[in-house]
Amino acid sequence: MKDTNNPFGFGNAIEGDMFTDRIADTERLLANFRNGVNTILISPRRWGKTSLVRQASRLAESGRLKIVNIDMFSCREEEDFYRLFAVGIIKQTSSRWEEWVENAKKFLSSFVPKITLGVDPLTDFSFSLSFTDKKQGEEVLNLPQKIADEKGIKIVVCIDEFQQITEFKDAVWFQKKLRSAWQLQNDVTYCLYGSKKHILNELFSRQSMPFYKFGDLIFLQKISTPDWITFICNRFEVTGKKISGNLADKICQTVENHSSYVQQLAWLVWLRTDFEASDEAFESAKIDLLNQNAALYYRYIEELTGYQINFLRAVAEGINREFTKKDILKRYDLGTSANVSRIKKSLENKELIDNTNGSITFNDPVFRIWFLKTMNY
Repeated sequence: MKDTNNPFGFGNAIEGDMFTDRIADTERLLANFRNGVNTILISPRRWGKTSLVRQASRLAESGRLKIVNIDMFSCREEEDFYRLFAVGIIKQTSSRWEEWVENAKKFLSSFVPKITLGVDPLTDFSFSLSFTDKKQGEEVLNLPQKIADEKGIKIVVCIDEFQQITEFKDAVWFQKKLRSAWQLQNDVTYCLYGSKKHILNELFSRQSMPFYKFGDLIFLQKISTPDWITFICNRFEVTGKKISGNLADKICQTVENHSSYVQQLAWLVWLRTDFEASDEAFESAKIDLLNQNAALYYRYIEELTGYQINFLRAVAEGINREFTKKDILKRYDLGTSANVSRIKKSLENKELIDNTNGSITFNDPVFRIWFLKTMNY
């Protein structure tokens, strides 16, 4: 009997059978986690960073190695970070709510722990800490090492959306504060990553920044086409369906091996397949993918200047370097060389383009397809 469950995953962190390849990346992260090496993971949005970290976390965690996963997306100021950091450390290194309260009192003497119980006190409860003074921050930053010393364990703290610290007041000072505390913790390792590549590059690659050379800097690469083809064909097969290697390759090439889009487009083709995937199913799925994202892409365009749209047109048509050449400036109406620099910076800040070693590409390959189709005038 064929399995009718969705064989592909996108939009959330991927795990289990839906996690694709990343063997070498997983082994590198595992080695870092187990040997106390800090890691910085950088790539454009939706390339699979979170899925990779979660995969390595599951494989690494053991009795003496605890993994703490924290998402900074909601943090807007320093106090938010301290509260989230403290609660994450306490909850993920303790086994029950009574222990959470006990450890909070033991290791965070200036905080007041608050427990909210639901109908079932064993499973339905929340935990928070009352934060009243910035001076408590130092106590929070030293918390994981205190717990590691007390319990005789090692701790890996994985922080997603780490670029949020750049939005804090006195951001550089706060970064210095973090590094000065964390670099002295012998039993605690940090894995820092996020969704804004250009900001993370600034944080970790510039010599003037506090987190320069903080750890092993990994620039995540795309999963290779052969690995994707094998994965797509296997996922069709486990559900009693078939897809040719050529059509699986076409899926990969269309979305430029972008992890989330490969899985989504493969899913849309799978939905249109009864027994064996066809070119007709692929074309219908591609149109569906464009239509699903059209409203978002129109919003992108509405926020752009004419010069920015002209620049995107150049990139969409294959220009990725030498934008300041006279013929390119004239052909795409980009203004002056100085104007091109401003356009690049603005589009990078909007996360519409990626600038890797001076080569400019669309961050979103489906947006590029839509742009060529819709803005062709």
